[in-house]
Amino acid sequence: MEILNLYAGIGGNRKLWKDVNVTAVEYNKEIAEIYQDFFPNDKVIVGDAHEYLLNNFDKFDFIWSSPPCPTHSIVRYVATRDKKTNEIRQRPVFPDMKLYEEIIFLKHYCKAKWVVENVKPYYEPLLKPQNIGRHCFWANFVIDSIKHGIGLHYSDIDEVQKVKGFNLDKYNIANKKQILRNCVLSEVGLNILECSKRKNLF
Repeated sequence: MEILNLYAGIGGNRKLWKDVNVTAVEYNKEIAEIYQDFFPNDKVIVGDAHEYLLNNFDKFDFIWSSPPCPTHSIVRYVATRDKKTNEIRQRPVFPDMKLYEEIIFLKHYCKAKWVVENVKPYYEPLLKPQNIGRHCFWANFVIDSIKHGIGLHYSDIDEVQKVKGFNLDKYNIANKKQILRNCVLSEVGLNILECSKRKNLF
């Protein structure tokens, strides 16, 4: 099974996948190197995942995309306003519409199974997703719900590493906790891959 793993991070979603050939695309070279350490048999490309998808979508059996989520995040939106006065205290930004570009593109051009993952946004999603926990998933197949711990907002990085199943102690890289929190839980990643193998088109 040929899989394309876009915006791969350190590979939280990919951790429990077995017997697959994975091409991972990650723009941050340091993070891509950590991914390669954890998954030495995967082909890792340092580059623009959005552009790679456009040029290679028809070469894979399954595509997973996790575009950056901060501009869609409820947490960031809440942080822009003072709770008491409702005044803007942090400069607002446009939502990154690459998220919807990829969903629309895959829906109309991709014959393989695909899923696009993001956080639940602060606005009503422009396209209806399937929801699991705090995440939205747009896919061309039905995703079974799965019970899991949220694995977020721990104050102790050791706890976050335990929940996410990755140890970054040996790496000299900034924002380790954020890198770990960005990981989709591996149980969710496995559940979605298994669901994609059924003939349950959305």
